[in-house]
Amino acid sequence: MNLFGQQIPAMPTVESALPGRATKMATAQPHFINGRPLSGNIPNGFETVYLGMGCFWGAERLLWQLTGVWVTSVGYAGGITPNPTYEETCTGQTGHTEVVAVTFDPNVLPFDTLLKTFWENHDPTQGMRQGNDRGSQYRSAIYTTSDEQADIAASSRETYNKQLFDKGYPAITTELASAGDYFYAEEYHQQYLAKNPSGYCNIGGTGVSCPTGISD
Repeated sequence: MNLFGQQIPAMPTVESALPGRATKMATAQPHFINGRPLSGNIPNGFETVYLGMGCFWGAERLLWQLTGVWVTSVGYAGGITPNPTYEETCTGQTGHTEVVAVTFDPNVLPFDTLLKTFWENHDPTQGMRQGNDRGSQYRSAIYTTSDEQADIAASSRETYNKQLFDKGYPAITTELASAGDYFYAEEYHQQYLAKNPSGYCNIGGTGVSCPTGISD
């Protein structure tokens, strides 16, 4: 089956995935904007979630600006290959998607409000692509770190799916799963659009409002 004349990418199997490496990739420290460490202990009561919205450059810039976000980083999740490089991920043979790791204070930024930003700022119905960016590394995903997050994410997806259906969109294809291994992307990817303000990243929503997180 073709999508706009291009082959829809297939996910690799454990047998066909690239082998990767045991050594972790070197990455940036600290966060280019707020100076906080990208990894390490986080404040008590804070949470982390991993969000795939297509190109991680623009997604990270959007998310680090939210009030209540402690720190962000970009990396690879949801796949098979250990410690993949960016080039390997782009082949589609690692199984990973580009994600933003978001550590946040739920007392300031409730998880459902964070998900409202997630849903409204990309098209979660496009499968293995986001706009002109095609490949399994651009698929929409939410990788949760608690049962409560998983329940809220599932409810949010159901709610937004109905909103999109009413506007003529197909079903949401967002992958929802418990977080597995997260591999930091290379140093130059971290907070890329702060370091390169003229850089390109294809990110944009459907224009359909998500009611999740709205309070009167």
